[in-house]
Amino acid sequence: LGLGRLGNFLSILFYGILKYTSVDYRYSMTDTIEQSEPNQKERLPIPVRRALSKLGSDIRVARLRRRIPVAVMAHRALVGRITLSKVERGDPNVAMGTYATVLFILGMSERLADIADIRFDPLGMSLDEERLPKRIRTRKVT
Repeated sequence: LGLGRLGNFLSILFYGILKYTSVDYRYSMTDTIEQSEPNQKERLPIPVRRALSKLGSDIRVARLRRRIPVAVMAHRALVGRITLSKVERGDPNVAMGTYATVLFILGMSERLADIADIRFDPLGMSLDEERLPKRIRTRKVT
């Protein structure tokens, strides 16, 4: 390799290493290294992360109870095995439609429609009650 081609190779390699590292570092004006914004999972509130993790774990247990292999489940859900493993880990970057499809395959999709149902929203109901009028006046007919 000539020096020019070697330089190009090293710059491409260096760019690839920077591009695919898990933590993005940027230099500030004072030449100190700062860590950039946290990834998607770190931005989620802790209760949300726990809920997604539990959902993924429950999906995995349900699949194992039904004795469905990963490859078969992934084929039925029209996703890859890696995506299915992300679902079973509760990865927040997986589309909600994928979670819904996996729950449908397991026969658990009927509860999905009730997640944000107003019947199960006590805070919303109490806020609605606060906005109810104190008294109702009838209109005068002229």
